Amino acid sequence: MSGQVIAILGLAICAAACGVGSAIGLFKTGSAAAGVLTEDAKKFSKVMILVLLPATQGIYGFVMALVGQGAVTPDMDLAQGWAVFGSVMPLAITGLISAIYQGKTSVSCIYAVAKDEKLSGKLIMFPAMVETYAIFGLVISLLFTLSI
Repeated sequence: MSGQVIAILGLAICAAACGVGSAIGLFKTGSAAAGVLTEDAKKFSKVMILVLLPATQGIYGFVMALVGQGAVTPDMDLAQGWAVFGSVMPLAITGLISAIYQGKTSVSCIYAVAKDEKLSGKLIMFPAMVETYAIFGLVISLLFTLSI
């Protein structure tokens, strides 16, 4: 297996893991919002941001795969390929896990908005705190990849 193949595999795993995490998180938030909106459709704007928050990790993984392509060359040796692979794993792991847990946190906030919609602005902070770790993973992966 060449270094180029290993590097591309790492980028693909990163994009896929972040995308899977976002899909799971969005499934959870979308399902919760659908239940809330069947009771009161006027709360759509209050829950929509909470629904969409887990989507960002999928975007981070996609961006990382695009940026990481700049580090991939046809003549890469195995060490360089593994360096690229390893450099994107912080985002792959934090993106997958944080999207799922951000979805779970957002679901709780969506249910709270169902009870008191005035809380929606304050409640966004809880899932946003989970997002922080995906951002850390993105920054670390970008720094590692750009230094190769």
